[in-house]
Amino acid sequence: MCEMTDEERLAAYDRMYADLLREREKVLSDMDKLRAAGKNRGATYQQLLAQKLTVQDLIRRFELYGIKET
Repeated sequence: MCEMTDEERLAAYDRMYADLLREREKVLSDMDKLRAAGKNRGATYQQLLAQKLTVQDLIRRFELYGIKET
């Protein structure tokens, strides 16, 4: 495996952060749909809730290091 340059590493972090933001939006959208259908007590909703918390924690960690939404 070859080493990444600093620019490649930074670009990878940027892509990862953008992916986390997209994932959060999809999870929130899916949760809203289930909630609107009255299915907010089901297993799928609970799994999405856990995923939302995980993704939000990862986003928060990026933000601790100064990487934020623009």
